[in-house]
Parts: sequence; C-alpha cells; structure tokens
Amino acid sequence: MQVVLLKDVKRLGRTGEIREVADGYARNYLIPRGLAAPATPSARRQAAEAAAAEDRRERHEQEQAAAQAERLHNIELVFKARAGESGRLYGSITKADIAERLSEQTGIQVDRRKVMLEEPLKELGKSKVQVQLHPDISTTVTVIIEPEEE
Repeated sequence: MQVVLLKDVKRLGRTGEIREVADGYARNYLIPRGLAAPATPSARRQAAEAAAAEDRRERHEQEQAAAQAERLHNIELVFKARAGESGRLYGSITKADIAERLSEQTGIQVDRRKVMLEEPLKELGKSKVQVQLHPDISTTVTVIIEPEEE
C-alpha cells in the first residue's frame, strides 16, 4: 500500500514523502497514529505542495543565514575581564556571553548553541570562534579578552 507520511517516521521517511509499506503496517500502525494517510491523488498533491513550501522555506533560511554570515564575518568582540598575573581569567567568557555580545553589537540574534566553543575562554588575548548559522553556513568572529582596568 502506498502512503503519504504526515510526520517523520524513523527508518521510513520524512514528512510529505510517499512510501510503499505493508498493508497491515499502514492500517494498524501508521494511519491510526496519524503518521500517514493513504496516497490518494489529493493527498499526493498536498504532499507535493507541502514539499515545495518546505523547499522555499529552507532556501529563505539559507539566504538569511548567508546574509548574516556576511555581516558577522571578521567582527571583533572585545571583553574586559579580571585576570591574574599570568593572564588567566578569574571567571570565563562563555558561549552565552559571546552570543549576547553579538546581539548587542550587530543586532543579529544568535543562539548560544550556535557558537562553536569547545570550552569557555579563560585566557587573555585573541581567539577565533566559529558561529554556525545554518547547517551549511558558518562564519568566524574574533574574541579579544583584555584585562579590566582597576
């Protein structure tokens, strides 16, 4: 039986795809749980329209991410922090700090989870930090940590 997937189904397919499945699997599992519908001509048409809309949305998101990456490319973020004699910070500069400063400085809202930082920065100096704006698009910002004037 051919079905149109209404939701992503693990090891079967993604939303909107048309799949050939066993009749019992479709009747007893997929359709009653709202995961799929029989592949009628109207359901196929709806699936095609939904796929086209998803493609347009994905393309739009990718264009936005590319524009943001262009604006963020080679931006320098300067942080003032208390540090000891050896240049080691008493605290640290975290992903959240970097995301917040990016938002303040550029107006672009960046989620802290998109800042690719292995561990918080704990030393004075310059560091390059990657920001993943989209699965295919990333950019690099420079984080400069300077000693706080006392």
